[in-house]
Amino acid sequence: MADPPTVPDPSPAPLPALRPRLAWLGRLTIRMPSMPGGLSARLLLLTALFVALAELLILWPALASFEEGWLLDRVRAAELASLAVEAAPAGVVSDQLAGELLEGAGVVSVAIQSNGVRRLLLAAPRFPSPPELIDLREPNIAQRLAAPFAALPKGDRMLRVVAAPRFRGGDFVEIVVPNAPLRADLLAYMLRLLGVTAFVVAVAGAVLYFSLTAFLVRPIGRITRSMERFRIQPEDPDAVIKLSGRRDEIGRAESELARMQDELRAALLSKARLAALGEAVAKINHDLKNMLTSAQLASERMASSADPQVAQALPRLERALDRAVRLAQGVLDYGKSEEPEANPVSLNLYGAAEAAGQDAGLSPDGVKLELKASKQLMVMADPEQLHRILVNLFRNARQAMEAASAKKAYRVKLEAKAVGPEVRILIADNGPGLPERARERLFQPFAGSSRPGGAGLGLAIARELARAQGGELELFGSNENGASFELRLPLA
Repeated sequence: MADPPTVPDPSPAPLPALRPRLAWLGRLTIRMPSMPGGLSARLLLLTALFVALAELLILWPALASFEEGWLLDRVRAAELASLAVEAAPAGVVSDQLAGELLEGAGVVSVAIQSNGVRRLLLAAPRFPSPPELIDLREPNIAQRLAAPFAALPKGDRMLRVVAAPRFRGGDFVEIVVPNAPLRADLLAYMLRLLGVTAFVVAVAGAVLYFSLTAFLVRPIGRITRSMERFRIQPEDPDAVIKLSGRRDEIGRAESELARMQDELRAALLSKARLAALGEAVAKINHDLKNMLTSAQLASERMASSADPQVAQALPRLERALDRAVRLAQGVLDYGKSEEPEANPVSLNLYGAAEAAGQDAGLSPDGVKLELKASKQLMVMADPEQLHRILVNLFRNARQAMEAASAKKAYRVKLEAKAVGPEVRILIADNGPGLPERARERLFQPFAGSSRPGGAGLGLAIARELARAQGGELELFGSNENGASFELRLPLA
């Protein structure tokens, strides 16, 4: 047999031509394009990144599968070439035919092992270094996945590939193949796959971009513009968003925004009216204060009267006038900023409740006041503000019971006991109770009144005064047998 064929050059010429094609890929992965800060642009960028990531995850096993198929093709071609050698007389072929068989199979050596005996069918050259073994009979997934990345950086090595025979009997077929053709084919396949990936990313990104822009970004932009316009001109009716009729989350957001804008416009309108009303009340209250001052002067002159009835009623009149003057001043102060700061002192609850009951119109001949509190029980409270709280509660109860159609003995009962550092005061009546609609907004100004013509300020002011003194006022219960409120104040 002649000299073995020459080993193909492991550094083929086409490889340098691939380097410029790979250079732009490296720049693409390193230099990310600058995108605007809009939602649609960010969605487009994220879509492209996710699709590219998915394609790169597919690229790894795809390269491994390509390399395995490439090597198996060489093994099958070499296996067929070995059949031609064994069919020749004495199993020997000429050097020219051997070279043609090896070139056609793309290998440099073919060997067959049968029954433990290995036979070299086509001549193998002397390799500068031992070939690296790749055994395709072993299903090692980790090695298969890592094989392409070992083949790409090394172009001058030789590979010894062992696989099970398909077209003939034997233990295995062994070939020796240069790595350079495999590396070139792997690079070309990777570039084709990356080109397909770039095309898929562009198409998927464009479809998703236009879809999200049409169904998500534009509606959100319309909602945003409506909010911005409403912020600038809330009184403009055209600033309220027009509903699109969608039934998804965008439609719900539009409905809630429209409802919020309507409620806010109504609140702003009410606030403007209240501001005008407050200004008018302040002027009226100022004149009322002057009138009450004149009434105080008149009551002082009545003090010299010898009439016993006048002498009996005069203290109540003076007390009422004093409180009216202080209330008028308090209204003026409230209109300026807020409720005057509380000045809590140690106060006898029993006496304060009696005085409040008289001013609220509670009497033995009408709605009675029952006091179930110790005469020695002391609370820390502002005398004037506590009086206003109790008067508001007593008067509301009396007016509700007087307006009821039932004929029975009405009464307002006050019970108080010390619980820890506070005094819990329960004020209950046996009237008709509160309607359901009044309970929901009971302590809201101008909304919690249950009486026709009521302003709905009494309970709102009472709660504000209670909280200003470190206490609380809450509805304790309400049914057809009456309503009850719990007032908590600090214990003296």
